[in-house]
Amino acid sequence: MKWYRIIFAVLIGLGFAAQTIGIIEFEAPLPPEAWLVMGLVSLSGGWMAFDGGRALIDGDYVTPSGGKMAGQLGPWSSLIKAVGIVPRSTLMKSIFLIYGLIYLGLALALGLGSPWAWLPLLVVAILGLWYVPLGTFLNVLVIVLLMLPALRPAL
Repeated sequence: MKWYRIIFAVLIGLGFAAQTIGIIEFEAPLPPEAWLVMGLVSLSGGWMAFDGGRALIDGDYVTPSGGKMAGQLGPWSSLIKAVGIVPRSTLMKSIFLIYGLIYLGLALALGLGSPWAWLPLLVVAILGLWYVPLGTFLNVLVIVLLMLPALRPAL
């Protein structure tokens, strides 16, 4: 089993357990859409925080070890180069780490029922669309879920 599946299952399980035994008390139960958003953000933001932190410590991102793409970064690196940032620079590695941690924190705030979390979470999801292909897919799902009436605050 892959490590990210274990982390995802543990995070979701801890959230459900905390809500069930009363460690976290909500005025109203979280809608399923909120759990989905937290799960998707855990995957996307968690991976970016992990990969950025690992790259800062070990010197490089996680890349394929075999095949045609061995040692190469994903398609996102071309977009980053186009705006003048070196994908393997300390700046980009730091952006990965900070973005991932902010994204995770906002998802936690949404899960805790913070009314202010919706708009920053939407903005961060939109800002993450550049992370092609995985981040783009996950962030589109997060944006769609955030726009559903169950999660969208009265505007």
